[in-house]
Amino acid sequence: MSDATAGPAVEKNGRIVVVGSLNADLTIYCERLPLPGETVHGNGFAVNPGGKSANQAVAASRLGADVRLVGAVGDDSNGQMLLSSASGAGVDVAHVRTAAAETGVAVIAVDANGENNIIISAGANGTLSPADVAAAADVLKSAAVVCLCLEVSPETVLAAAQAGHDAGATVVLNLSPYADIPQQLADLTDVLLVNAHEASQFLGSAEIPGSGGDAGDWEAVRLRFAGRGLQQVLVTLGANGSVVLDSLAAADRQLVQIAPVKVNAVDTTGAGDAFTGAVAARLAAGASLADAAAFASIAAALATTRKGTQAAYPDEGDVRRVLAAGVA
Repeated sequence: MSDATAGPAVEKNGRIVVVGSLNADLTIYCERLPLPGETVHGNGFAVNPGGKSANQAVAASRLGADVRLVGAVGDDSNGQMLLSSASGAGVDVAHVRTAAAETGVAVIAVDANGENNIIISAGANGTLSPADVAAAADVLKSAAVVCLCLEVSPETVLAAAQAGHDAGATVVLNLSPYADIPQQLADLTDVLLVNAHEASQFLGSAEIPGSGGDAGDWEAVRLRFAGRGLQQVLVTLGANGSVVLDSLAAADRQLVQIAPVKVNAVDTTGAGDAFTGAVAARLAAGASLADAAAFASIAAALATTRKGTQAAYPDEGDVRRVLAAGVA
């Protein structure tokens, strides 16, 4: 595999449209995560803005991107918190609708090593529909990147992917929370983001190579994704970095290992969203997929060094200071 660097700043500034979820994160901190049926003592509690799509929008905006968010919240204090956080980070929330349902929530436990488990309740996110995508046609038509996840209905995700494709945008799909997707959605997806577990589920493989896999192992994975119609795939490996599988790149760039960035992790909640938002920001700025992934690796690592999600996300200066220091 070849290596990647985050590359120089790129002047182009395309619009990103994120379609999907906004959740209030109800987070409790504990020494270790409970086993099934077990009760453990917590040592802190917080209510923070979250939701995969809102997180991705904020992450991209903090990195300098022009971001529009399409979603739904309830007419309640959690909804106001989410709108305030996103707009305060520079995200345009004009297409976030107020629904009759309560705002979606995520109940999160975070252990002393920063690992977490999460349960979500859709709330207003469950009301987001293809009609909301149609209502946002004005911003989708001018999108450079459309960013999607699976915390809203499959019909809504498919409608947004189709709108992005029709606009000539790069459609980025984060296959999380994992669900089987129709071939039509795979065909509309330009860049797929998965972790190793999701990649294994999607391909029906018992095991994904991981950071120790050689080029031949990953080449077989790349070909399997390509056989499913997915030419550009990012597989994240947690603390072991990520791998870029890019069937559209030159031969020496089709398999690129992104080295991990070593930090003292406090809370890994939302790190994957920070990665996705950073990838979207760099793609909208004209970067290659490999360079976008290298930049995103730093952004995601920095996001784990503080508690919470959106408030923990770095700006472009934070990432470039790490690059200048030669840490990554």
